[in-house]
Amino acid sequence: MLSGFIIKKGSMEKYFLDNGTQITVTHCQANPLTVTQVKTDEKDGYQSVQVAYGSRKRLDKPTLGKMKKLALDLTPKGFLEFKATADASTSAPITVGSQVTIDTVVSEGDRVDVTGTSKGHGYSGVIKRYGFHRQPVSGGQSDRTRAPGAIGAQTPGKVVRGKKMPGHYGNVTHTVTNLRIVKINKDASEILISGSIPGSRNAWVIIKKSYHEN
Repeated sequence: MLSGFIIKKGSMEKYFLDNGTQITVTHCQANPLTVTQVKTDEKDGYQSVQVAYGSRKRLDKPTLGKMKKLALDLTPKGFLEFKATADASTSAPITVGSQVTIDTVVSEGDRVDVTGTSKGHGYSGVIKRYGFHRQPVSGGQSDRTRAPGAIGAQTPGKVVRGKKMPGHYGNVTHTVTNLRIVKINKDASEILISGSIPGSRNAWVIIKKSYHEN
């Protein structure tokens, strides 16, 4: 079907496996996606499937015109493209207006990579940003306890690239790899993913099958 899926992050909760082991999972909403365009090599120069996700109150003119042209009663939050994968078990072809559900992309027990935008923390110091230890309070250094300290030596006489210093922390695209799909509830459009994933609650994240070693 598709190479990935977009879901809305929910809260984290405890979950008990069949053997009684307790794990932490992230509860996510995985509503069906509507296909809005099928791109081909002949027409677009590459192959992909464009889907609409989410909803909003008002549409801009380009999106409104597109929905009218496709005769779709949707108010999507945005659009994403995924590659179409060859799957012989898929019976229904991918056409404009068709619905793609989460169970056609991943299954329980699959390993996935989750990509999202991490929480923003603004301008942060090195203790919060990188986990530095604070300096001693004694010895007349009471106003330098959270400072990074020396940032270089006489040679080469400059601050080397990549030095850990205060600055913007978070609000970047981040990927967590090799997480496991614990449970899929198709009827409620819900999915449980082991561990934590990037972003705040109700943030949109993309999941794709992982090819990392378990």
